[in-house]
Amino acid sequence: MSVARSRYDPVVSRARSARPYDLVVNRLRSANPYVVDSALAVLVLFAASLQWMFPDEGDDRLTLVGWLLGAGTAVPLIWRRRFPYATALAVSTVTTAMAYYHAPPPDVPYSGLVVLYTMAVQGLPWQRRSMLASWLLGAVLTMQFKEHAQPFEYAFHLTGMICAYGLGVLARLQRAYTAAVEDRAARLERERAAETARAIALERARIARDMHDILAHAVSLMVVQAEAGPVVVRSDPARAEAAFEAIAASGRDAMGQLRRILGVLKEEERRSGATRLPQPDLAALPSLVRQVSESTGLRVDFRVRGRPSPLPPDTEVAAYRAVQEALTNTVKHAYASRAQVELDWGDDELTLTVTDDGTGPAHTDGGHGLIGLRERAAACGGSAETGPGPEGGFRVVVRLPAGAGREAALG
Repeated sequence: MSVARSRYDPVVSRARSARPYDLVVNRLRSANPYVVDSALAVLVLFAASLQWMFPDEGDDRLTLVGWLLGAGTAVPLIWRRRFPYATALAVSTVTTAMAYYHAPPPDVPYSGLVVLYTMAVQGLPWQRRSMLASWLLGAVLTMQFKEHAQPFEYAFHLTGMICAYGLGVLARLQRAYTAAVEDRAARLERERAAETARAIALERARIARDMHDILAHAVSLMVVQAEAGPVVVRSDPARAEAAFEAIAASGRDAMGQLRRILGVLKEEERRSGATRLPQPDLAALPSLVRQVSESTGLRVDFRVRGRPSPLPPDTEVAAYRAVQEALTNTVKHAYASRAQVELDWGDDELTLTVTDDGTGPAHTDGGHGLIGLRERAAACGGSAETGPGPEGGFRVVVRLPAGAGREAALG
């Protein structure tokens, strides 16, 4: 089917037939302009000399003055692209002299056609209009008072000049359109590159936040258990064994989550269809609270108010990570004995509140965890506040839009 189309399809045939022309045009555009225009000047001079070298009956024969004036109309064409208006003035002046002295003027003003085309392509608006008007008026006056031309000759010469000028206008418009298309393509390419770089930066920031939350939480629990294990290893072997089991469980959980995150960066896993663990969500919060409570001895209460409603996956991950980060900071910095996690479901908003009764320094871990917490909330259209609690200790409040509230927050 494809063979038949390539052989008989008129669209394909036209495309193939246009290729040699496109090749010639591209080579002429890429060639040295002085070489091309010099060849054009020679060609114009040769064409203008034909009527003098092979005159018809009654025509004036070529004279030295006539040939020199003919050369004067052709030679300036060498600089037509560098100095278009000056070239047009020079050709117009010499052509006027040929017409006035009847040197004789050529049957077809080849140089004039080239000049009109060049001015239509490169000239300023007033230069283009004045040059076209001058040539049309000059042609009419010459035919009227010097050549005593027939009516059809008026139509032939004037139409030729207008056509040459029209071709120049079309070439100028095509070049402007091509330049606009190329500029638009370059602009779109820059925008696409900027968008790609922005997406990569956002993805890196997200992965960095996930890795920080996972490692900070797991390492904090492991440190607490590692510090408690040697204390009870002789007096309470069962408790020491439980502590080491908790360390191992925290390490395994952290490794599993890290594999899931790093799997996003591995193309071979995407191609092989490897199964990844699901991202944590609100349903995993009771398990998280229980893990922290059992591993560290910190008493953590978990409360839910209101009627839960479905949330987008990214919002559920943000809520889970917010609670995880808040509890991790409590374990690391607060010297607290008790903490409380509250989920307050509203009509358009979920409010997460984590408070503790710690007496230690302000929660800080270098600021990365709390900054990441705010970034997660903002990415979902929400907000996060941290600071001292109303009754002492430390409090983290995260508000995440739900339902219509999310659409309004994200615009």
